[in-house]
Amino acid sequence: MRNTLMIAAVASGLALSGCATDPYTGQQTLNKSALGALAGAAGGATISKATGGDKTGRDAAIGAALGAGVGYYMDRQAKQLQQQMAGTGVTVTPNANGNIDLVMPGNITFSFDDASLNPSFRPTLDKLASTMNEYNQNTITIAGHTDSKGADAYNMKLSRDRAYAVANYLSARGVASNRINVVAYGESRPVADNSSEYGRQQNRRVELTVNAPNSVR
Repeated sequence: MRNTLMIAAVASGLALSGCATDPYTGQQTLNKSALGALAGAAGGATISKATGGDKTGRDAAIGAALGAGVGYYMDRQAKQLQQQMAGTGVTVTPNANGNIDLVMPGNITFSFDDASLNPSFRPTLDKLASTMNEYNQNTITIAGHTDSKGADAYNMKLSRDRAYAVANYLSARGVASNRINVVAYGESRPVADNSSEYGRQQNRRVELTVNAPNSVR
């Protein structure tokens, strides 16, 4: 019972400290630090119970501290990326899993039907590489996508080549290759209607996900 009350107290304190009020809607939300801390507290308590530990409250507090550290790390990184990518055409969106999604539209990254990076886009990738090197405890997933024009196999190869073009550029700028995972989806994951040119343009993209680490040093 005492451990349950301690966990509840930890969670309550974290929720209160991590609340932010949206100035436009008045709605309160939790930042990543608080969300990470809550997840860490729950995880620490669960592991303690599963292993027969009698210090569930202590383990919940330790887990909360670790989770808060990861959340703070990701919050800072997201803000820096949003500032760096402003005006570039790249969107930066923290997602519900605690990761950060970047979408690079095809019209600014590559010429049509080509996997060579546009020279004008390289300064944007230079900024991204700088942040990835500063925050070097994340792994990165780079996914290539195309529209539905052309054969499936051709589009799959094009999406893979484009994802690798981004990955190789980041690696050449110092981002460790063992942190980068490349996947190709071809035309299989559209975000818009392929029947219009506007929709096809939205579907031609590279998505980069900055994955939250389990802990930060």
